[in-house]
Amino acid sequence: MNTKILIIYTGGTIGMEASDKGYVPISGFESLIRDRLAHSHHALLPDFDMLELSPLIDSANLTPSHWHDMADIVIKHYDDYDGFIILHGTDTMAYSASMLSFILQGLTKPVIFTGSQIPLSQLRNDALDNLITTMLLATDSAINEVCLYFSGRLLRGNRASKVKATGLDAFNSPNFPWLGQVGLNIELHSNLFLPQKAQQFVNPSFKKNAVAILPIYPGMNGKHAELLSSDPDCKAIILRSYGVGNLPDQNTALIEAIAAAAQQGIVFVNSSQCLQAEVLQGQYACSSVLNDIGVIPGAEMTVEAVFCKLHFLVATVSSTTAIRDAFPHPLAGEIND
Repeated sequence: MNTKILIIYTGGTIGMEASDKGYVPISGFESLIRDRLAHSHHALLPDFDMLELSPLIDSANLTPSHWHDMADIVIKHYDDYDGFIILHGTDTMAYSASMLSFILQGLTKPVIFTGSQIPLSQLRNDALDNLITTMLLATDSAINEVCLYFSGRLLRGNRASKVKATGLDAFNSPNFPWLGQVGLNIELHSNLFLPQKAQQFVNPSFKKNAVAILPIYPGMNGKHAELLSSDPDCKAIILRSYGVGNLPDQNTALIEAIAAAAQQGIVFVNSSQCLQAEVLQGQYACSSVLNDIGVIPGAEMTVEAVFCKLHFLVATVSSTTAIRDAFPHPLAGEIND
């Protein structure tokens, strides 16, 4: 039986065209894709259908509600296709790939995000190669999780981060091995794929202000923490700390503001500003106070995964205590067990 995949176009550079104000997403991208594929070895590629989000989004304008919309398409069509590709802008692709990994637990077929740094409409681009390779990967039944493919690298979706703004190798997986690499051959590391588990698709509605991020910097004012935690919709705050999870413990106003917010039920997670890092909260005295407050170490998770996991738990778990209990445990391979 011939394989068939569904391509979901959300917007992003891959389908943009030049305008007087710079690149903008344009509808009707399917015709351009089919035209460009017609000049490739299209007989070796799987059949595909294509759906577009309406309206299309520049991924810089992504909001949590878009995650629900993307996942809803996959869930509704899950039994109709052998795999799924989500074409997405690069700016927030790692966020969406992380979130869909939590929504779509227990996959038995690939869901792969990709995009490009140069639009397919341009003569010289990275879009066609990324698309063709992802189409081949999306038919491989060995891939049973949400992934991100870009410039020869197949990455676990919730382990990926955008690391370059202009380089074609824009994404990497700083604290976890690649799931595969594509060069002369396609090499998959099947030992790294998630163990199969029962399908559990949960696609909640998300509140856009439920999770906030507080970067730590020299001389910061404790009022920043007070301001974030005063929002009644805010349920969790990510502390972007130094190194292995360090904060200025002599900044009394900041520490007291964090402690007061935690007492009020705000969940805090400690996430390092370093790209390659593991949070070892309490290894240095300046972070040991966070253990007393009840701040959760983010371990080696990317900030994108921390942000989306908190959003998912806030939307699906009933209490602050339950969120704090659930967060340190992996849902979809985003953290070492």
